Formats: sequence, structure tokens, C-alpha cells
Amino acid sequence: MSRWAAVLAGGSGTRFWPLSTPDVPKQLLTLAGEESLLFQSVHRLEGLIDPSRILVLTADRLKAQTAALLPDIPAENILGEPQAASTGPALTWATVHAAQIDPDASVLSLHADWFVGDAAAFRDTASISLDVAQRHDVLVTVGIVPNRPEVGYGYVELGEPLDDHARRVARFTEKPDLENAKRLVDAGALWNSGLFAWTAARFLEETRTLVPEIANSLNLLEQGAVSDFFAQVTPIAVDYSHFERSERVAVVAGEFQWDDVGTWSALGRVRPQDQAGNVLVGDAEQRDAKDCVVWVQDGSVVVDGVESLVVVQANGVTLVTTLERSAHLKELLASLPDKYRFGS
Repeated sequence: MSRWAAVLAGGSGTRFWPLSTPDVPKQLLTLAGEESLLFQSVHRLEGLIDPSRILVLTADRLKAQTAALLPDIPAENILGEPQAASTGPALTWATVHAAQIDPDASVLSLHADWFVGDAAAFRDTASISLDVAQRHDVLVTVGIVPNRPEVGYGYVELGEPLDDHARRVARFTEKPDLENAKRLVDAGALWNSGLFAWTAARFLEETRTLVPEIANSLNLLEQGAVSDFFAQVTPIAVDYSHFERSERVAVVAGEFQWDDVGTWSALGRVRPQDQAGNVLVGDAEQRDAKDCVVWVQDGSVVVDGVESLVVVQANGVTLVTTLERSAHLKELLASLPDKYRFGS
């Protein structure tokens, strides 16, 4: 058995607008350190999976930038999707690719735009998950032990034990309200991180029997007709296509700091703060400000006497919003004139 990784590195570039754009989406930005989130995600696999078996799934338009950031990854392992079709079809492509080289392959699936606070603990948990997937012939999700009730994440409720490391999944709950999030945390549920593991054989069997949206086009992929596959396949997230339909799903708990860095407000969790809880990047100054995120690409920004604001100056645009409303940039951008949609 060989271990493979499928790194999801697409994106539309809306979550961190106006800094992010369709041509420079979140994973290409240095949001959580000196290196891009993509570089950090791939580097985190060092010692667990050989670079020759790391597949990076991205948009065709992003292949060159992605390859430039990852010189250790073979060029043929940068898989450019001809059109977006969500994570189910993308991960099916990666799994077929691995299986055609090694029919006994196991695959670790991860996103390129996460923050992880402990790389060693991440690798340990990923390794356990790959072992569980093979030993019990199941699809595995890693559940993060919560440190707060979070309404922006999905949750995994735990079923009966499989072994010392894994349990069956009782049910998935997607983005509950605050009251239900508190209830789930109190009951021992875990955040559904989106870090997955499976054997290629099990994943493809589940695809054929449970996922007609993909199975009806699978022969195209197996014949190497990638463009035809993406043109014909029905877009669907792997969470729904496989994990919520399969009866062979297990969860492994991960006890490491993890954040999907989904909004500007997340920078308060993944970057250093000053004594008043502000995150200041670039030429930014604050006076009597509290719990603000200020990111300056060009020029200078001063915030004075304000609280819980996001201020971003990038690509010729200045955004001022609240931490709470920063979660809705996609809707904001859709309502603005076309000149604000960089590269679209």
C-alpha cells in the first residue's frame, strides 16, 4: 500500500476580498505567516507522504502559480480542473489517478487553506486516519476537539468505537445555530474538519454504488478523458456525495489547533495580536482601537477609537466592515459594480 495526498487548492477569491482575487485566491496568500497557506499545507506533509505522491487539485488557470510555489511537487502532480465541479468530482479524479498507479493506494484529502498550530500532531492524526481507513475498510473524517461553540463549522456526532483511535459516525450536523452548537460541544461532538482518509478501492466502490452524480461519468475519467468528465459530471461536495451517504464512515479525533481561515475575523485566531486584540499587517497604526483586523497592502491606515472592525486596503480598494459582516463578502461582492470583481 502506498500513501497519497490530495490537496484541494481551488477557490474563487471572494473570502478575503479585496486582497484575494480569482487569480490570487486565499491559499496563495500569506494570511497565517510568512509563507502562503498552500506552501504551509504541503510542507506539513513532509515525512508523512513523499512529494511524488502528493497531488494538488487546482483550477486550470492557477496551475502555473501553484507549481511555482511548490517546486518539490512534480509538475504532472498539479492537476488543473478545466471547470469547477466541487470537491466530490475533484477527489474522485485524484483517487482514480492514484489507483491507476497503485491499486492499493490510500488517499489523505486536505484543503490548502487551513491553519494548523501543531504540524507533528497533524501528521500523527493523519497517519492514524490512513491506518484506520485501511484496517477497517471505511471512509475516515478527522474531527477536531472544539475549544468553543462555533456556528460556522459542521459537527460530527460519535457512534460506537471501532478501536482505540476511531469511532463510527452517528451523524453529521452542518453549521448549527449557537444554541445547538453549545449542545453539540457539551455532548462531545467534534468539528468536522474536512481532513479525510480512504483507500482508493473503498472510495471508488462507494462512488459506483452511492453517487450517481459522479458514477455516471466515471468511465470517462478512467479512460483519461478528464475534460469530458468535468463537462458531464454533476457538481457535488464530497461531504454529501460520500460521507453522508455511506454506512462505512468513521471519525478519528484530532487534538491540534485548526482553523479553516474562512473570514477576515479568523486572523485574530491565527496571527499575533497586540494588547488590545488588534491584528495589524502592513503600515497600520491604531489608537484606542480594540479587536480590529487591519491589513494594508499599499499606503498607510490609521484606526482610532473603533472596535471590532475589519479594514483592508488592497488592489486599489479600501474595505471597511465589521468582524461579523466580514463573513458575508461573497454577497457583498455580488452586489457591487463589475469593476470590483477583479479578474472575473
